[in-house]
Amino acid sequence: PLRLPLQDVYKIGGIGTVPVGRVETGTLKAGMIVTFAPANVTTEVKSVEMHHETLESAMPGDNVGFNVKNVSVKDIRRGNVAGDSKNDPPMEAGTFTAQVIILNHPGQISQGYAPVLDCHTAHIACKFSELKEKIDRRSGKKLEDAPKFLKSG
Repeated sequence: PLRLPLQDVYKIGGIGTVPVGRVETGTLKAGMIVTFAPANVTTEVKSVEMHHETLESAMPGDNVGFNVKNVSVKDIRRGNVAGDSKNDPPMEAGTFTAQVIILNHPGQISQGYAPVLDCHTAHIACKFSELKEKIDRRSGKKLEDAPKFLKSG
């Protein structure tokens, strides 16, 4: 499915709102109806451009700008993800499970720790609500269930 994290959003005189980003998966075409998450804004793509040339469709790896109808630059922003509203549209996640490798971290990490997460173009604070297990990073074997804390090494 289409996933396009927004790098930036521009307002261009005479054209309108132009989100810019790299297609990670799927394809983006003019005429498509896209949804931006977590903003939950849905709109039509008027045109797709790469390096000032109009494209029929944008493929994974393409850095593109695309013109959208009736959307203000205030409605969407860097870090939002665009997707096809008719085919598995992107959704906001309230929680997620992550496998984390701790490198050069002073002190201990416990439940409630709040790091800043950088994922694609998103930059957001999150919180470790639960430490599920400790795994040996070499063997991949579980060392401990529900550890009280974790540290580097």
